[in-house]
Amino acid sequence: MTTSVNHFRCLSGSSLKIIAICAMAIDHFAASILYYGFILPAVPLVPHTTAWTLYQIYQGMRFIGRIAFPIFCFLLVEGFLHTSSRAKYAFRLFLFSLISEIPFDLALFHSFADKGYQNVFFTLLIGFLVIWAMEKAEETSFSFPLSLLAFSLGCFSAYILNTDYDYKGVLLITVLYLFRYNPGLRTLAGCISLIWEPPACLAFFPIQMYNGKRGMSLKYFFYLFYPVHLLLFAAITFILCK
Repeated sequence: MTTSVNHFRCLSGSSLKIIAICAMAIDHFAASILYYGFILPAVPLVPHTTAWTLYQIYQGMRFIGRIAFPIFCFLLVEGFLHTSSRAKYAFRLFLFSLISEIPFDLALFHSFADKGYQNVFFTLLIGFLVIWAMEKAEETSFSFPLSLLAFSLGCFSAYILNTDYDYKGVLLITVLYLFRYNPGLRTLAGCISLIWEPPACLAFFPIQMYNGKRGMSLKYFFYLFYPVHLLLFAAITFILCK
């Protein structure tokens, strides 16, 4: 039984990261290049045309992309638990949230500065700070009220800033942290927190296959990949829409 379970848990942290990055790239390709380059110019869509077919492909690619965010949230919690410096980790999230904002707006909103929506690094940063505060609260005599306060402030901040996945993303990160030592409850609670977006629950299949190992060192790969691929997609979209 132990051998079969270990065989099932065959994905390292780097493998999960690659799966999430691929799903994210597919999602962003659809949301930028397909949408702005081919679908939007053909609106209103007529059934059984090329644009209509592309729209069905667009929907499928967005469906695949839903698994990316829960995996990144899971890896964030794992990183939080194992990093040698929480402060440096938080600073990296903050730095790349700033670096990624213009590429994010260009690729997904065709604008240099869309103040109404912020990139996912802001959500990950807020979630990281929330679970950090909750860990600190556990060392006090007021663990529950302080943890609740940190969670509430995090959700409120994400909502006000309108970050990608907003307060729902902070909720998912918090849930994954609270049930970090119970994979079954983690999956159940995570799926409940994602009830507003059911396809995202499929992310828990690869998450359940995590073997607890780091795998290849991809420390900065995601940080760099995120703004770079968005800039590339934005450039392609600009050429198509010219």
